[in-house]
Order: sequence, then structure tokens, then C-alpha cells
Amino acid sequence: MSAARAPLTAPYVLEYTYRRSVGPVIGRFLAGLRDGQILGARTASGRVLVPPSEYDPDTSEPVGDLVEVGQAGVVVTWSWVGTPDPNAKLPLARPFAWALVRLDGADTGMLHAVDAGSSEAMRTGMRVRVRWRAQRAGEIGDIECFEPEPAS
Repeated sequence: MSAARAPLTAPYVLEYTYRRSVGPVIGRFLAGLRDGQILGARTASGRVLVPPSEYDPDTSEPVGDLVEVGQAGVVVTWSWVGTPDPNAKLPLARPFAWALVRLDGADTGMLHAVDAGSSEAMRTGMRVRVRWRAQRAGEIGDIECFEPEPAS
């Protein structure tokens, strides 16, 4: 009988060493975020999709021009995160809302965080505005979050 041998092992690192190509529509959207603009895609029917997609979800036709939309809008729906997971990559470390925000000039909602302070301060229909990161890199995180607009 032979002596037991140690199992064979080899180091292995799982990684994706490529960068994703975002294409002309999403590329312009991300470049706009870097520059402090929010762009939407206009469909043949005149709807403005934010964030933009390359194709109209209703007709599957390519979208037309990209147009700038407002930096404020209305909360369409929301869900409160009372205890953010410190191990998750979240936009805020304190309690916040995930919300669909329909920006002025857009016909669709964009999912992002709202820093309202408390769940009692959140409501469907409330007006919010973008809070930009000081350093922007052309990614969705360039919008730090949305915050309630001051009452007028």
C-alpha cells in the first residue's frame, strides 16, 4: 500500500479583465452625467426615455436624438431602506429610499436613491432634484442621489 498523497492544487483567480462597450447611446448618456447633464432618448412617437435605451420599447425601432432633460422631477414610487447593509455597495450609508424619479421632460422613471432623511419625509409625487458628486467619472454614481426640493 502506498502513502497518501496530498491533493493537487493550483491557484485560480476569477476575474473579468475586459471593459464593457456601452455603445453610442449609453456612452453619450454617461458622458452627459460626467458633464453634469442628464440625457434622454426621443422615440419616433415623441416620448423621452431616461435613462435612454437604443431602441423604443414599444416599437423596437432605433431611438432618435438624445435630448437634455431637467435635473429635478417627481417621485413615481419608492421603497425605504431603513438599515443599509454596510457590506453592500449602496449609494448612501444612512437610511434612504430607492425611488423611480420621472425627471422634468422625461416620460419614464429612473431608479436612484433619494436622501430624504426619514421615511416620513418620503411620499409619492414629491419633487426631488439631483445632488451631483463633486468628482464625476461618467457613471450612474455621478448622481450621488436625489434630495427633496425646498418647499416654495
